[in-house]
Amino acid sequence: MSIHISAQKGDIAKTVLLPGDPLRAKYIADNFLQDVKLVSQTRNIYFFTGTYNGKPISVGASGMGCPSIGIYSYELFTEYEVDTIIRIGTCGAYTTKLKLFDLVNVDNAASESTFAKYAWGIKDSLIRHQGKAFKTIKQTAKTLDMPIRNCNIHSSDIFYRKDLKIPKVAADNKCLAVEMEAFALFANAKYLGKNAATILTVSDIIPTHEKISADQREKSLLPMMKLALEAGIQL
Repeated sequence: MSIHISAQKGDIAKTVLLPGDPLRAKYIADNFLQDVKLVSQTRNIYFFTGTYNGKPISVGASGMGCPSIGIYSYELFTEYEVDTIIRIGTCGAYTTKLKLFDLVNVDNAASESTFAKYAWGIKDSLIRHQGKAFKTIKQTAKTLDMPIRNCNIHSSDIFYRKDLKIPKVAADNKCLAVEMEAFALFANAKYLGKNAATILTVSDIIPTHEKISADQREKSLLPMMKLALEAGIQL
């Protein structure tokens, strides 16, 4: 077990899906996986391992922000010898080029975060997806006839901010949407030589204030979950 994950060695599969919300991890385990075992619940951050179409896969929660996913992804990669992490989450669109419910396969994550610099000496403010997971997701979406947008996103350290303009790091890197975790996940994977990707569902359009309703949210995330699972078992 690691400091923040109480699973035993061998309890976590080589591929892990990582939503932010522990209850979303539980939903995936309850509704998609077979032969499921709860392998960790430290701090009520649930990790489950089961099979999907006969292949082992784990799902757990990352919490919110670069520091939190930085901890969980690092321990998964190093303490549990995980090869691939696919973050699945929601994002806010900076532009009406994206629509509610659109799926995004993150090409690069741009950030004002100092996480990569101070953790690993990576000075870039833009970090690419790592390894083969991005391409596998792209190919799987095509096979499943799921439209998906491959683009750059902004991983912000800030949820509420005084200045409502698109931050410079996002504008400079042509980011179409914003979330809070992909940058740190990609930084850890880059340093450790692991596979990392991020799939997002557009939950709100910032310029028009459109949002997915609470009633729509559960069903609207199902395509993303299905895509991540189908891609995950190929990695």
